[in-house]
Amino acid sequence: MHLYMAMGGIPHYLKEVRAARSVIQNIDYLCFSNAGILTDEFLKLYPSLFEKSDNHIAVVRALAKKRKGLVRKDIIETAKITNGGGTTRVLEELEQSGFITSYHPFGNKKKQKLYRLTDEYSLFYLQFIENTKSAGPGTWQHLSQSSGYKSWSSYTFESICMKHLLQIKKALGIANVYTVPYSFTNKGTSKEKGAQIDLVLDRADSVINLIEMKFHKEGYSLSKSYAAQLAQKSSVFKSTTSTKKHLSWAMITAFGFKPNTHSLGLIENHITMDVLFEDIALDY
Repeated sequence: MHLYMAMGGIPHYLKEVRAARSVIQNIDYLCFSNAGILTDEFLKLYPSLFEKSDNHIAVVRALAKKRKGLVRKDIIETAKITNGGGTTRVLEELEQSGFITSYHPFGNKKKQKLYRLTDEYSLFYLQFIENTKSAGPGTWQHLSQSSGYKSWSSYTFESICMKHLLQIKKALGIANVYTVPYSFTNKGTSKEKGAQIDLVLDRADSVINLIEMKFHKEGYSLSKSYAAQLAQKSSVFKSTTSTKKHLSWAMITAFGFKPNTHSLGLIENHITMDVLFEDIALDY
């Protein structure tokens, strides 16, 4: 998972990984040494794929700053690019190439799509490599202890989970249920708290899965305060959407979920990261 989070599932990158090195040593060498192929790959990647790639890079940099995503008008403002057909082309090319992903807000496709940077290497480069090139051996070991590591790993784990919806559906036992994925964000008001939910699966069998992803280096257990936050999110979601469907919370964790008194009656399903790597055989 750490390799995937740093360089994505790109065979050209992954074939350079050496079994004799630890994961930290591999990332250290490939991304932070003068000889590493990923030290300056970002500078070559976009010009090699797109004509007039400056706008593509500007959009990627803008989305890297706002990890929960931006709508089109905010992308234009943040990236400082002009509005028009050229911007539409840039967004389409980046999405079709797998660098960014768009999501519809729950229950309202007329709202502007939310775009997120979902290319793991680009995010890793902009977060860590760009300003620490050739810092010497042990660079990644040092950076992985920094405060920025926690926010990066949480977001990237979430992003990878969202690329494996078929595996998640199978693990939840709903592989053959028609399901539409959505994002959900409610900014709230001065009188009512807002809520943001990592992933919403709207099912055709009158159930909606609300899913949270947690990347921890050990088994995850729900605290009293976080359980209260999830209950509050459910309340905001229900009041905002007016849904009559049953809401079912699920957790996706790296190394397992530890049920306790706070999760009892709240978390109905929990799965671990290993399910994301399972092959899927669809039945038709």
